Amino acid sequence: MELEGKVAVITGGARGQGRAHALRLARDGADIVLCDLAAQLGSVPYPMAEPADLEETIQLVERTGRRCIGVIADVRDTAAMQNLTDRAMAEFGRIDVLLANAGIMTVTENVWEISDQQWDETVGVNLTGVFKACRAVIPHMIEGGRGGSIVITSSVAGLRSYPALTDYTAAKHGVVGLMRNLAHELGRHNIRVNTIHPTGVATPMAFNQFFGDWLSTREQLGRFMTENVLPVGAIEPADVAEVVSWLVSDRARWLTGAAIPVDAGFLLK
Repeated sequence: MELEGKVAVITGGARGQGRAHALRLARDGADIVLCDLAAQLGSVPYPMAEPADLEETIQLVERTGRRCIGVIADVRDTAAMQNLTDRAMAEFGRIDVLLANAGIMTVTENVWEISDQQWDETVGVNLTGVFKACRAVIPHMIEGGRGGSIVITSSVAGLRSYPALTDYTAAKHGVVGLMRNLAHELGRHNIRVNTIHPTGVATPMAFNQFFGDWLSTREQLGRFMTENVLPVGAIEPADVAEVVSWLVSDRARWLTGAAIPVDAGFLLK
């Protein structure tokens, strides 16, 4: 119960990594505030989360004995992020942890075939959305005077080139730069900021009919995406949540400005 009495805000919390993080931090004692778009974006080729997924996550968190609020919100929307933090403060009076986790993934054969919609939606959710979530939460963390922890979900694609995912790769690199500047600016407030960089994770974003069919005709790319140095093709969301649990706790109290691989050795390739 390392986080007992603390409050964690999690974007993209309806399913996948966001749900795993919510459940792990709830078991650590935190009350949880979730948001998710819970709707489909036009450029995303796989089914995105729905309101029922968000409601299920809320119920799962509440079964741990912790309180949970869920809000349908678009991280790209300034007003929606302000409303999310207003709800958190009205209900709990504090925010100690932000997990800027919301993300989408699209593919194209090359850079010049990326459409404006695809670029705008991928970069909008994966980079601009992180900025807007941070911008809404940080003043409350500073005013609280208790410090805090921000963890941004990047990817192995945030630390190296990644074929067929240029817009995703650009955005995931971008959040590393954002993290480093935030860590520098917020250090005097004892607010720590770090990024995590998972390899492939067994979530609906990566494991779905579209990507299965798409990779079936691209054998070399499929091997690149699914082969890690350690003997695992994809890690579980709970594996990433264990690292997040450590990062937001006092066990990592002197760690800030760090890009943490959770990659089963992928980046050694």
